[in-house]
Amino acid sequence: MPTERFQFPGSGGQLAAALDTPEGPIHAYALFAHCFTCGKDVLAAKRIAVALAAKNIAVLRFDFTGLGSSEGDFANSTFSSNVADLVRAADHLRKVHKAPALLIGHSLGGAAILAAAGQIPEATAVVTIGAPSDPTHVTGQFADSIDKIRKEGQAEVSLAGRPFTIKREFLDDVAEHSLMEHITKLHKALLVMHAPTDDTVGIDNATRIFVTARHPKSFVSLSGADHLLSDRRDAAYVADVISAWASRYLDARTADDKASEAPREVVVRETRNGKFQQMVSVGPHQLLADEPVAAGGDDTGLAPYDLLLAGLGACTSMTMRLYADRKALPLERTTVTLRHNKIHAEDCAECETKAGMLDQIERVITMEGALDAEQRKRLLEIADKCPVHRTLTSEVRILTSATD
Repeated sequence: MPTERFQFPGSGGQLAAALDTPEGPIHAYALFAHCFTCGKDVLAAKRIAVALAAKNIAVLRFDFTGLGSSEGDFANSTFSSNVADLVRAADHLRKVHKAPALLIGHSLGGAAILAAAGQIPEATAVVTIGAPSDPTHVTGQFADSIDKIRKEGQAEVSLAGRPFTIKREFLDDVAEHSLMEHITKLHKALLVMHAPTDDTVGIDNATRIFVTARHPKSFVSLSGADHLLSDRRDAAYVADVISAWASRYLDARTADDKASEAPREVVVRETRNGKFQQMVSVGPHQLLADEPVAAGGDDTGLAPYDLLLAGLGACTSMTMRLYADRKALPLERTTVTLRHNKIHAEDCAECETKAGMLDQIERVITMEGALDAEQRKRLLEIADKCPVHRTLTSEVRILTSATD
């Protein structure tokens, strides 16, 4: 998936960001907040973002102050500054693309997302993953150093095996935040995801968030997953669930789609993987097109004529189903098998063209069910009336132009 890398101004300097985008059309934008002391390229964040991009959701992830490639000193950052930077990230998306409709936060990033959500009006759905119900929970990771931080103003602590400086200002700031107040005023769909065996942020945190939130709200157990979702399968599962859940709350239709039931555009774009591979995007759906190995391709997807035959076969079966249901015919299942060939025109007695080569499509239809001979005959007649069949057998005008 394409990744756009850029910077935007944050509370402590320029923040490094990555926007993972789909190969095809973008249906919605999401903003991802990573865990405490993690960076935008932590495995969980990256894997979830790439997986959501594959489902047509562009995801912005960025390094908070002093982390990863971002400027500033981590020691000067606070929970409030992280929340403010999330709002700045949403502002940046709003200016250059579109404001995020989906907000996702992992661990302390989940708490920050909940606190920032009210300041991002376009967001309609919020997801927390292993999030604490109180930002002060994070101080448990350096509990032995809290007295020193209070007395000396700061102390160096070890987090995830790396040294970080924590200041007294950080402790004071997290203590002032009442996350429950933000949750009660969320007014957005909420999905709480948490592992029952999470030994970093206990499951009781998810319970408090879920109970405090108002509907619509959902809870999904990440059974067997660790706090950082270090197993690729867990990250993929999280992305799949988020995509399916969010589809109910993200309006991916364009204004034209809402105004009419006009056919959707089909966008075909080279992937540059191999000689012929293409990404075919139709609304929320994607599939690969390629040529067989014998034709110089890698056979990673349907060939152009495969797609043509698939369209005719699907249309044939759907048209027969509509007729059978309307007439209450006992048609249980239809199977359409198609083949495309080139034949000599002289071999087709009923064809108007008498010289050269012609395209011929063979269509064999299998009908399951207790149908009598007359019903089968009528269904075959209906098959020839499917819209794609009519298009292929009528005069077709194709207008080709190039963009500027």
